[in-house]
Amino acid sequence: MQTFSQLGPSEIFFIARRDNPCTSNCRAQLWFTGKLHFRQESFGFRLKNRVEYSARPVPPNLIAAEKEEAKAVLTLFFKKQGLSNSVSVRIINKSDLFIDHLVSRLHSVHKARYLVGRELTTLEIRDSLIPYLEQLHEQHGDLLSDLVVSFPDPPPPHAEDRPPPVPLTPPRGLTDSAADSKKLRAVSRVSELDTEGALRPQTLYLLDLGLNLEQIKTITRKFAAFPYYSLEGKIKPVVEFLLDLGIPKSDIPTILCKRPQICGISLTDNLKPTMAFLETLGIDKNQWAKIIYRFPAILTYSRQKLISTVDFLTQTGLSEEQIGKILTRCPNIMSYSVEDKLRPTMEYFKSLNVDVAVLLHRCPQTFGLSIETNLKPVTEFFLEKGYGIDEIGIMISRYGALYTFSLRENLMPKWDYFQTMDYPKSELVKFPQFFGYSLQERIKPRYELVKRSGVRLLLNQVLSLSGVEFEKVVKKKMMKKLLSDHQSSSELL
Repeated sequence: MQTFSQLGPSEIFFIARRDNPCTSNCRAQLWFTGKLHFRQESFGFRLKNRVEYSARPVPPNLIAAEKEEAKAVLTLFFKKQGLSNSVSVRIINKSDLFIDHLVSRLHSVHKARYLVGRELTTLEIRDSLIPYLEQLHEQHGDLLSDLVVSFPDPPPPHAEDRPPPVPLTPPRGLTDSAADSKKLRAVSRVSELDTEGALRPQTLYLLDLGLNLEQIKTITRKFAAFPYYSLEGKIKPVVEFLLDLGIPKSDIPTILCKRPQICGISLTDNLKPTMAFLETLGIDKNQWAKIIYRFPAILTYSRQKLISTVDFLTQTGLSEEQIGKILTRCPNIMSYSVEDKLRPTMEYFKSLNVDVAVLLHRCPQTFGLSIETNLKPVTEFFLEKGYGIDEIGIMISRYGALYTFSLRENLMPKWDYFQTMDYPKSELVKFPQFFGYSLQERIKPRYELVKRSGVRLLLNQVLSLSGVEFEKVVKKKMMKKLLSDHQSSSELL
């Protein structure tokens, strides 16, 4: 005999499902609380004892929203285990009972919250479910996906008894009808009319903010829980808070389109504490409007993720003040995985003898680039042109944005034109900012003027000076050249 504590908490809630004959005509859904015992059978658990319960009605829209949140967490978890997004989604679409179980767990762990009518936020749901899924993965390993599909029955114990694996690529022309139908229900809710022919209050409020109906549907297709969010309990308080920060009303649609999950975050328990924590790391509190507009997802990350990124930045040698400036200018650096993105990129630039702290401070977005797709091809390009590793390191240290440019559309054409200019290639080591100027609007016109004038300027002078200063320098050089030529002519005479 094995108690349910080995699979999850001893208290669990079940949903009276619509596909149950005894509840097929019921619109209300009930939660049942009691103690369960499961019998261990090879790889899983089977229900043994009867459930003792007391019923309490729960709003169907809350159940639907929490199911979508649970699916999102489970999808993320499977992807971290190496499954593709399509395979993860197909597994989850066959796992309605397990999704019900995850929602049950939320209500069990946070019973006190629900008794006072407080909904869980997106972060709280994620923080509750991820450790539990990790515990199940430790117990069942690769059989976890089978357990999820067969729940509450155990998965088949032998390979020959198990169903064939899910194909990585579905047959052409077939779609996942279950996923589509759930998504369609969520999208249809957006434009659903009440008995008086009016749209839902949530939709009307979003329309008043400046979103159009198609934008709201697009958000819902990406995040199906969004139309189930409470207007008064979630959406409106977050929007009003953003407006109070100084974010223009015209920017709210962009923020919601980028990160609709922000409306699922508790202001008092998550959003405000997260902002206060980030301010202790050096983020300029007067810049929140710009930061949130650029990257609203920064407010939806767990404290652990924020700390791990800041710890990495500190390890590179950056000061607290520098880290604060980086987070203010480039908040999306928080989205980069430390182990999968930031650390490998740091090691790559160290191999080029680049001061990583300086590069991070000057151009943190460089660390969001792919090593194989973006960084290595640029390095190989300059190596092919005859530059050494040390020279390339100097170029990137002097101009951090160098590696952010397209090789085909930027670096190659500008290099080709540079070959026609009367400068040694070492000039680009001194002034790699050359690649940051427009070829047609800056480089060509100015160099041709210098050439026609018969004077010689450093590449830095040709491009970095303002228009007025550039003309002054050219005229001064021309006058100096005329005087020099005149003196030479007089000496000859």
